[in-house]
Amino acid sequence: MELNTKLYFITDSGNYSEEEFLKRVESALMGGVTILQLREKNRTTRQYIDLAQKVHDLTRKYNVPLIIDDRVDVMLAADAEGVHVGAEDMPVETARKLIGKDKILGATTKTVEAARKAYAEGADYLGVGAIFPTTTKVKTILTSTETLSDICKEVPIPVNAIGGLNAGNLDVLKGIDIAGVCAVSAIMKADSPKEAAEAMLLAFEKIQNR
Repeated sequence: MELNTKLYFITDSGNYSEEEFLKRVESALMGGVTILQLREKNRTTRQYIDLAQKVHDLTRKYNVPLIIDDRVDVMLAADAEGVHVGAEDMPVETARKLIGKDKILGATTKTVEAARKAYAEGADYLGVGAIFPTTTKVKTILTSTETLSDICKEVPIPVNAIGGLNAGNLDVLKGIDIAGVCAVSAIMKADSPKEAAEAMLLAFEKIQNR
């Protein structure tokens, strides 16, 4: 599958039944999500694998890569397209050794130095932020748009902005050479994830064309 990070959707299954969660995931896929990360911090390994396999059935249907947050074992068990590691997770270099060269490897970075290191160790794309405070993490460390811009200039791989982004606040990213934007709540909690995804894609394309 092609690596297209234009609209990177990160799931949050909290407060939803499995049926409703999967319905929302498919709605977002229908809206044009180009890559999807399954993020589960509170499930057992078996539960995580089971959900990953169900989500993978949906992402395959829309030809969208499935990325598993943090857990290489779950990624391998579900035969997902890739894994994403954060600053506190497994080192990028270690993850690359475990998953091989053909799987997608993403990394979260907040500084130019960390971005250079992640790229050197085998990351295929970077998530940089948080640009705005988020509701999905108790402690949010903000990243300036200047740092985001510097990271884009420093590494030759796709860089995505993350953190509190929605269709109405992407103007702060205008003029920065990002490959795409990440969303959690803006899509997951929307009345219609499909419409929210469509609106976010449109907003991103507008700032790209200015």
